[in-house]
Amino acid sequence: MKRVLAILVEDRPGVLTRVSGLFSRRGYNIQNIAVGRTIEPGISRMTVTVDADRVTVEQIVKQLNKLVNVLKVSDLTEESSVGRELMLIKVKAEPEKRGDIQQLVATFRAKIIDVSPDSMIVEVTGDENKLQAFMLMMQEFGIKEIAATGNVALLRGGRTTREARN
Repeated sequence: MKRVLAILVEDRPGVLTRVSGLFSRRGYNIQNIAVGRTIEPGISRMTVTVDADRVTVEQIVKQLNKLVNVLKVSDLTEESSVGRELMLIKVKAEPEKRGDIQQLVATFRAKIIDVSPDSMIVEVTGDENKLQAFMLMMQEFGIKEIAATGNVALLRGGRTTREARN
């Protein structure tokens, strides 16, 4: 089962290496990881998606909490949270196909962010299923390149990750 972990860490060199190293040393596969700043200076937030059962994730959380630069680890999987991914897709865009591409972009509430004589770059955000569906539809035009962020997530409502369980 896919589990989403929110990890607050000190913003220091080598922290990402230590966190990802913990996963690899224990044989856990990270499906995706996104790291960015928080509103608190000196603190970064990692959102890690891992395919593991609850017991395994509990072990991962315990091990992460032992790392010096880790401040808080929360499993958002069973919490009320909102998650999104961002994907940029460069597709072939012959002039006679551009209208079809624009219709699909509108249907998926995506955005065309670059146009060249033979291609378009489209930005789409949403959950993994939406991105997969969009990518499937774009294959008909010819996908040239893809870049994706992986999942980022926040708890719903007034609580913050610092206030979450774990």
